[in-house]
Amino acid sequence: MTRAMDRWLTLGTRGVLAALLLLVALVPLLFSTFVTSQVGLTSLWLGIVAVSLTFLSGYGGMVSLAQTALFGVAGLIAAKLSVEAGWNPWAAALAGILAATAVGLLFGAVASGSQGIYFLIITLAFAQVTYFYFAAVPTFGAHEGINGVPPPDLIGDPVQDPARMYYFLLAVSVLVFLGLRHVSRTAFGLALQGVRDDPVRMAALGYNVRLHRTLGFTLAAPVAGAAGVLSAWSNTRMSAGSISLGIAILVLTTAVIGGLNRLEGAWVGALLYTLCDTYLRGWTDRFTTWLGVVFLVIVLVSPGGVVGLLGSAGTWIRRHLAGPPPAPTVPSAPAAPVPVSSRSAL
Repeated sequence: MTRAMDRWLTLGTRGVLAALLLLVALVPLLFSTFVTSQVGLTSLWLGIVAVSLTFLSGYGGMVSLAQTALFGVAGLIAAKLSVEAGWNPWAAALAGILAATAVGLLFGAVASGSQGIYFLIITLAFAQVTYFYFAAVPTFGAHEGINGVPPPDLIGDPVQDPARMYYFLLAVSVLVFLGLRHVSRTAFGLALQGVRDDPVRMAALGYNVRLHRTLGFTLAAPVAGAAGVLSAWSNTRMSAGSISLGIAILVLTTAVIGGLNRLEGAWVGALLYTLCDTYLRGWTDRFTTWLGVVFLVIVLVSPGGVVGLLGSAGTWIRRHLAGPPPAPTVPSAPAAPVPVSSRSAL
């Protein structure tokens, strides 16, 4: 009976997952243009920048607040080149992502010598330095930013006809998820997880701990950079306000709400935040306070986020529906041998 119950629960879980994936694929067909543009596009690019943090935290043990800095470097450079220099949007996007990767290599080389709260503070400093730089330099529009960023013609208008943009962002999200998951299973990914769990032992085994952390940080940089470019295309603008301290905290909050140790949790947290930001902000002027309360509750109840909570719920259902485990059988004592003298008497 237990095996049958597990089989039905597995099939049910897969069915629900398939239904959710089908719903995600049909968003432009089932919902309005506003929902597709405001909720769908935002959830996807926010999930991409959050998954770069989730990858660093879950597989490298590095909680970084500098992902918005890399996000901004790529987005602002791509916007600058496409709007003012007249570059092709694809070429401008590539230049922005490469610049974010180079900056990520620099940030990672500096921050990888620390860990824990010190790593967090150093990356926070990087995020603030990047923000104040772009806010003060007129070349990138300062606080006004760069407006009218044109997305490629191939993916259409994100405001009037966001369907093609949505499917493009969805395809990028799938590729990012599969790519990071594949990296986590390679020799480098396994070594990075070993560095996360016990850096001293890994160093004793001959692994260069700092180099692995630096490379892990550099690997997450183009992911955050791609999210910056996609954000600029989706919103048709980019400014220093897009990478402020509040946005850095928002990315961290999104990753924690979804699940800081699961890649898919980044998009789950992004969707939940975007839905609340779109539909609940008008109900109360204390939206950020309630968001902080939700964040605190999730941290206390389920450190694994919403994805971890769903996994725990599945385990609880299996345990209680299957009933108590069968009592162990006690083997009976073997019969005592009959003495030889008794056999003769018989």
